[in-house]
Amino acid sequence: MESAKNMSTDTKNSESPVGDLSEALKESTKDVHEQAENTEFMKNFQKGQVSLEEFKLVMSSLYFIYSALEEEIERNKENPCFAPVYFPTELHRKSSLEKDMLYFYGSKWRSVIHCPEAVKKYVERLHYVGQKEPQLLVAHAYTRYLGDLSGGQVLKKIAQKALQLPSTGEGLAFFTFDAVSSAMKFKQLYRSRMNSLDLDKASKEKVVEEARTAFLLNIKMFEQLQEITSQSQTAKKEETDVRKRVKHIANGQSHGAESNKNMSTVSSSPFLRYVLGFGFLLAVIALGLQAL
Repeated sequence: MESAKNMSTDTKNSESPVGDLSEALKESTKDVHEQAENTEFMKNFQKGQVSLEEFKLVMSSLYFIYSALEEEIERNKENPCFAPVYFPTELHRKSSLEKDMLYFYGSKWRSVIHCPEAVKKYVERLHYVGQKEPQLLVAHAYTRYLGDLSGGQVLKKIAQKALQLPSTGEGLAFFTFDAVSSAMKFKQLYRSRMNSLDLDKASKEKVVEEARTAFLLNIKMFEQLQEITSQSQTAKKEETDVRKRVKHIANGQSHGAESNKNMSTVSSSPFLRYVLGFGFLLAVIALGLQAL
């Protein structure tokens, strides 16, 4: 797959008039949405080929992302360019992710999890948008939350089965939207509110561009997570190989020591020396008779 670093953020439909913002976002992000779904990391996840460590890495990365996103949403909750799509009770994920972190890492999880470089760049972009260009914040909210309400529910079932997580939902709080009774109806409401935002044509086009940027940031994150997991798997294999070699050497030394011990026993026992010597003599006589 082409690296996200080499992908252009040009929007295919940027020259077309922007009508409903929600429809423009959907149409203009189809290609990068597909690219995000087809990263090696996500394809493996969708096949159920995900380890517990990989899943924990994804969840901890999302914690950093949603912490930044929701910090900026709170900063702009009364801003006319975002207020209509402010749904903290229904959508916000930070507190849910904190529950998942506690489940997976224990009470000291804050000192255990780390933020990969690609995630740091994602976080930096969220803070920049929230503080410098808040009219673009809706692009990131749209990309994350509506995706969580759609494909995220499929990933929840895959993770629960692949990792044998409790049916009671522990470790999967992120995917659970208790305040949303119907995902389809809520997404319709959200899109309607997006379309009501007081944005001119130029601002809408910038929002569309930012949504593409959001997908590209996700792609870069998935690429780095795949790189991290691949390096981890390689390191584990090398460690296993080293352990096997050490064990083999240790076993060889043990057999050598046992052999030396047996020889020592033989040399220190007059009776055994006599028996072996007598046996050797009989063998020589037998060979001599055969020669006749």
